[in-house]
Amino acid sequence: MIELDVELAGGRTLHVYDTGPATNESLPVLWHHGTPNLGAPPEPLFAAADRLGLRWVSFDRPGYGGSGVAPGRTVASVAADAAAVADALGLGRFAVVGYSGGGTYALGCAAVLGDRVRAVVSLAGIAPYGADGLDWFAGMIPSGVAALGTAAAGREVRAALEESGFAYDCEFTAADLAFFEGPWSWLGKVSEPALDAGPYGQVDDDVSYTHPWGCDPATISAPVLLLHGTADRVVPASHATWLAAHCPTAELRLRADDSHFTVAGHAEEGLDWLHRQISG
Repeated sequence: MIELDVELAGGRTLHVYDTGPATNESLPVLWHHGTPNLGAPPEPLFAAADRLGLRWVSFDRPGYGGSGVAPGRTVASVAADAAAVADALGLGRFAVVGYSGGGTYALGCAAVLGDRVRAVVSLAGIAPYGADGLDWFAGMIPSGVAALGTAAAGREVRAALEESGFAYDCEFTAADLAFFEGPWSWLGKVSEPALDAGPYGQVDDDVSYTHPWGCDPATISAPVLLLHGTADRVVPASHATWLAAHCPTAELRLRADDSHFTVAGHAEEGLDWLHRQISG
């Protein structure tokens, strides 16, 4: 895997990952990571990507890893960062895949970049805050309510919570812990060092989820697959149900009894769907 830094206007840097090499046959897929994670593409899906001829491209969102902080960033501004990465790598059109909060950013890419995005897979993504007809916090674990509730009050309030010693409790189940014994133990590999650069990757993610996206999922024209577990208490499945009802190109697949974490076990299914959309 190649790693490089892409310089943006204004002096910011994004740390980029690319499983290349680029060929006429490779189908580029931009990965959007969860919160708080580094942006390295998902190792548990490398074999499936090789089977399908997919090339992973990804980047650390601002404030994570080697990417500079961008106060006030939004879902739409991260889509602009994604476009800058694609431009730097000479990519025209590409698909997007995201997990957890990354699912939100994947949807944002499709909303902002239009026909440049060929298809979208969102695993356990978050719906817009304050969305009409969605009780946004219903069913969410207390740590999520605390983190995102303070983020809704603003960046300074969310940062103060972080500085208070707040520790997010995912409330892992026995099924989650068993799942982490397999290939998706990789999630620990990208989460443990994610905040080494400071708290603002996570803080700014949370603020972006609870403030206007700067784009509308209803405008997405690319095909969308929403995968979500019915037992998800980090991002309740009602978020996916709302997105499916408001994104005209979306297909919803709810996975019975899967949590926010075990639903990642269905990601290869998502890649197979993605390949069918973009290889025709």
